Amino acid sequence: MQTMVAPLREMEPPLPLSPPCSVPIAPGVALVETDEGGAVWLHGMVTLCWGADDEAGRRLAAVTLVSTKAATQRQVAEGFGVNETTVWRWRTERERAGVAGLVEAPRGPKGAWKLTGELVEKIIALDEQGLSGRQIARQVEVSDSSVRKVLAEHRRPTPQPGHVEGPAPKGPVADGAEDTDTVEPAGLELLARPQPRTADRQAARAGLLAGAKPQVCEGGKLPAAGALLALPGLEATGLLEAFETTFTDRQDRAAFYDIRALVLTVALSALLGEPRAQGLTRLAPTDLGRLVGYDRAPEVKTLRRRLGELASLSRSDVLGETLARRHLEQHPDQGGMFYIDGHVRAYHGQADLPKAHVARMRISMPAEVDTWICDARGDGILVWTSPPGASLTGELRRATSEIRKLVGEGARPTIIFDRGGWSPKLFAALDTAGFDILTYRKNPPRREPASAFVDHDVVDDRGVVHTYRLADRAVRLAYNAGRNYFGCRQIVRLCDTGHQTAIITTRTDDDPGPLAWAMFNRWREENFFRYMRARFGLDALDTYTVVADDAQRTVPNPAKKDAARRTKQLKATIASGQATLGRIADHPALARSRDELSATIDEVHNQLTDHQAAAKALPARVPIGDIRPEAARLDGEHKRLVDAIRMATYNTESSLTRLLTSHYRRAHHEARSLLHEAFATPADIRIVDGRMHVTLNALSAPHRTRAIAGLCRELTDTETLYPGTNYHLAYAIKSPDTSA
Repeated sequence: MQTMVAPLREMEPPLPLSPPCSVPIAPGVALVETDEGGAVWLHGMVTLCWGADDEAGRRLAAVTLVSTKAATQRQVAEGFGVNETTVWRWRTERERAGVAGLVEAPRGPKGAWKLTGELVEKIIALDEQGLSGRQIARQVEVSDSSVRKVLAEHRRPTPQPGHVEGPAPKGPVADGAEDTDTVEPAGLELLARPQPRTADRQAARAGLLAGAKPQVCEGGKLPAAGALLALPGLEATGLLEAFETTFTDRQDRAAFYDIRALVLTVALSALLGEPRAQGLTRLAPTDLGRLVGYDRAPEVKTLRRRLGELASLSRSDVLGETLARRHLEQHPDQGGMFYIDGHVRAYHGQADLPKAHVARMRISMPAEVDTWICDARGDGILVWTSPPGASLTGELRRATSEIRKLVGEGARPTIIFDRGGWSPKLFAALDTAGFDILTYRKNPPRREPASAFVDHDVVDDRGVVHTYRLADRAVRLAYNAGRNYFGCRQIVRLCDTGHQTAIITTRTDDDPGPLAWAMFNRWREENFFRYMRARFGLDALDTYTVVADDAQRTVPNPAKKDAARRTKQLKATIASGQATLGRIADHPALARSRDELSATIDEVHNQLTDHQAAAKALPARVPIGDIRPEAARLDGEHKRLVDAIRMATYNTESSLTRLLTSHYRRAHHEARSLLHEAFATPADIRIVDGRMHVTLNALSAPHRTRAIAGLCRELTDTETLYPGTNYHLAYAIKSPDTSA
């Protein structure tokens, strides 16, 4: 018998020290939490446990692990899913008041609850008798707000004419029927809170979940739910798809928030006026979480950490090219003209960054320079960080290379830039490479005669007619010290003030009017920068991370400048001495002084000769590592990832403004302000027949409500899916009378 027991014991697997579903906290310490409560396992034994509603017991377990040194305070905080400061506060309360200090004090009013069931029934009965709210409050001796709250919770809304509860009927609408975009969804819970995702968070913390699935929170008048109007536009930009394709190997990373949630958080918070990560502290996490499909939005540190992890992969260039290709696929008519310009981001930190000239501040200061490519309508396409000291002339070469990859070898696109890119030699190279140029002429040689100007009418893409007085002729531009010439076309505009503006181009269009209009509309890119700075945080730092500058990058030698200053001082000393020598030349009594001064001048002459020889031997440029070993650059990867989201969000807003032109008379002036109001508007969300219905509250004026109603119809026709689900989005807006 003993011989049979021994093999059986050898076949028995060893008992685990903790259950498989537990969350490890420290060596030998594990945490298990379910819907029925939780327990702490210590070296294979259950030592602490609590029930589902025993929050004080849970806190006591956390404090006990720290006080017995079974785990550190940080380990306990991470295991229990709270902040380290929270654990410290629990320990402090226990030391102050014992276990009673861990009991959470009840919130709300301290006095007895006046609105008993009997009192509520009395208020409803008085309301049915036709008494006003103030009269009811006086009779039952409660406040007016208490009466309004009771009636709002128990009074059934009066049906509106033509209103039918439940899903809207399918099929054609009869003539004279009410517009289905202004229905009032019924039966929705006001300010519904999303379902807690505690189990998913614990699974993600244990490494068992790679991105929680979004869950739609149905409810009425959900704050800022109007921002969901941007989802069809974001889908058209391919933003989510580009991120998921670029970082496809990061999809299986154990985390509660997937890449979709991170990108949507940045985009929707930007639409709500908080484009920086720190702005999440000014948005209600539950309100923003509803829009993303979670119980709460990610915290600032979570968003920065996750974006930093993606930035460490150095794939911003691949992401930018993917978004640019998608943009041109969606807007093939915009692939013929490109605006190119640089934007300077001033830096106010402590790092030793290279300097750049900030034109809007008229000063040279530490800064980074980005080069942007926009389409003919001023929407962003591509961006990269320029090297220090790079000129627009040099960046045009990279820009043409990037554009060629986007449009293909057979196309001949036009690039438009300002005088900073003036270089006839470069113009000749671009013309040979298959590009047309359009830019202002630098230093025009002479004015055109008044007889050379002819009026040209141009209708722009918004239907506005522009009249230009233009003179058109062929010119030749010299380069290489006059040894070579570049033939092109010069278009000169005559203003009412008599000022003439010269434009250089290689385009051969019969009508010079559209070319002049395209050149003068280069300000669309400047407006793009201005709007992005004010609304989308274009100049935001986004990350404090800096990287070392290229130690071998050459910069002007500061010793050369010091040597020139010293040379100037020696020459001034010699000139002053010679002037003094001339004044005392006729004074016999000062003969000794003349001799001493003359000797001093000769000595300074010798110093000047030696100094000039030494200064000539100094190199004009030296590696920056030799003179500024602490030189640094801002980490551009993190910035470019966030800028890609901002650019796609701006393009989304621009596309919505264009859709509003047929529904809003003042769309050219107020479309963006109207969208800002719509994004911040509460909305009802419900799931009916597999469709996610988003019904906005009425806006500030009926004509603005009608405009958004037209936009809702067009967005619904796109049949866009809510990201991460199979629900098609259907948009509508309430009529002003039903929203009251």
